[in-house]
Amino acid sequence: MRGRETIFIYSLLLIEMASKSHISLFIFLFLFNICSLSPSTAQTVPAFYVFGDSLADVGNNNHLKLSLAKADFPHNGIDFPGSKATGRFSNGKNAADFLAEKLGLTTPPPYLSISTVNNRSNAFLGGVNFASGGAGILDGSAVQSLSLNKQIEYYSVVYGDLVQMIGTVESQKHLSRSIFGIVIGSNDILGYFKAGSSKRSNYTPQQFVDLLILTLRGQVKRIYNLGARKVVFVGAGAIGCCPSQRKQNKTESCNEETNYWSDKYNEGVKTVLEGIKSELKDMSYSFFNTYAVLLDFIQKPAAYGFTEVKAACCGLGNLNAKVACLPIATYCPNRRNHVFWDFYHPTEAAARKFVDTAFSGSKPYVYPINVQQLVAI
Repeated sequence: MRGRETIFIYSLLLIEMASKSHISLFIFLFLFNICSLSPSTAQTVPAFYVFGDSLADVGNNNHLKLSLAKADFPHNGIDFPGSKATGRFSNGKNAADFLAEKLGLTTPPPYLSISTVNNRSNAFLGGVNFASGGAGILDGSAVQSLSLNKQIEYYSVVYGDLVQMIGTVESQKHLSRSIFGIVIGSNDILGYFKAGSSKRSNYTPQQFVDLLILTLRGQVKRIYNLGARKVVFVGAGAIGCCPSQRKQNKTESCNEETNYWSDKYNEGVKTVLEGIKSELKDMSYSFFNTYAVLLDFIQKPAAYGFTEVKAACCGLGNLNAKVACLPIATYCPNRRNHVFWDFYHPTEAAARKFVDTAFSGSKPYVYPINVQQLVAI
């Protein structure tokens, strides 16, 4: 039954109940709103599987003992329920949390928190988050993080468990209706342009981006071969505008070289997704142009409720980007008016606005369709 038809029938039933039992108008309207605000997404999206880096990590790196990329300490999580650091590189929730909410789901747990528990297959049915701070398309992008290849390897374990629990046919039905989110690429690009990077001596920028795109194509197809049919790909932002890049310039302006190749990477990702879609007709996707949206935040901050677009909220030194967001750092009193939380990551407020646009926005911010339209397919 379609969502609108369901709501209509529920409305008639509620009206009849209200007239027969003299339910007050207030209670009737309350019940009606619950039906109206429960979109068909909650019925059509059984699970959300997340791959990516620190922009979507909800705690996987907490379980990597030697990882240098962790956020399990204050002041991270200051605005999260309970004001507790959870491993999210944010003052509160991140994009994975907000997109799960939009899909009518609870935030999928980090894979490493449930990979050894009993009855883990039941947990896998609602989705899993494999994202890891520092992760990249290429192996070795960061010390002790889960590269995208490793994340896909873990997902293959999840796939096997689902098949064993509910069978191949039902697993495919389940996964074909689920949403697969991918947020990756920024660490590879930042690593390439990092001072002393060996990759710069081995590849030109164009060769390096071509390598990323070629590798990514194979990775997306592997995820497809393991049941994914609806993919949300979050492109690289204008990462040359993050506080860590701005502080390297005396003028505090964006690093245009890093931005240029981030944009080129995004163009390559779109080409990959278009190519896979033409080859595999039953795959659908939504590409979110983070780059364009972030530039909008920076160029028109007042339109989005921001007043600070250069400095990090949490840190020390110039632009709060000389010292990371450690317990010794200070943080801004109003996180809602900052775009950046720390060196690289958005505030909860910015993450929410990113997801709002990805879910229901239009070109040039989403292509060829938004997430809401992807769900309806």
